[in-house]
Amino acid sequence: MKNLFIISLLLISVNLFSQTNSSHTVTPEKYLQISGVVLDDSLQPLPFVSIMLKGTRSGTVSDFYGFFTIVARPGDEMQFFSINHKSKAYNLSDTLTGKHYSIIQILTKDTIQLETVNVFPWPSKEQFKRAILNLDLSDTDIERAYKNMDNEDVRASIKGGNMDAASNYRVRMQQQYTRLYQAGQYPSVSLLNPVAWAQFIDAWRKGKLKIK
Repeated sequence: MKNLFIISLLLISVNLFSQTNSSHTVTPEKYLQISGVVLDDSLQPLPFVSIMLKGTRSGTVSDFYGFFTIVARPGDEMQFFSINHKSKAYNLSDTLTGKHYSIIQILTKDTIQLETVNVFPWPSKEQFKRAILNLDLSDTDIERAYKNMDNEDVRASIKGGNMDAASNYRVRMQQQYTRLYQAGQYPSVSLLNPVAWAQFIDAWRKGKLKIK
């Protein structure tokens, strides 16, 4: 009789334990892997876009090609943030049954009007006043030299001077082009060549033309 009583207690304990475990059974939470790409108005990849799950600390950033991937749950709201673009939100349906989903999110450009910021090198009005009073407005030696030079003298010096490196390069290239153009035929007459006339006049002024 005593053994029968012990067996009955064991059966009741096992039954209660099984009922307790069944009543506290927790359904495993479902997660989704969301992958996609972020594009701008011209359908070009938009890099470095912040993607956040609203109400959580989970998030990611799109790469240089606009690609991203994030782990979310059904019913989450994905938020997209990017500088110079309008923010967008994408709601994941709570009835999703798969594990992997792909999306394409387009962000439109937005113009942000920033307030004018005046930057001064002086932290106070007193220092600004002191800097203005001590400002040296005298001309430098080069500025005084430019002011003292007459425009006619400058033009005369430039006109009578020799050609610079760029002018010499253009004349040399023209000579080579003419030589290649006349290869295999008689050379053309230089009576209408302005470069030849300039060289002739320059040589005549310098006394390089002599009658032998």
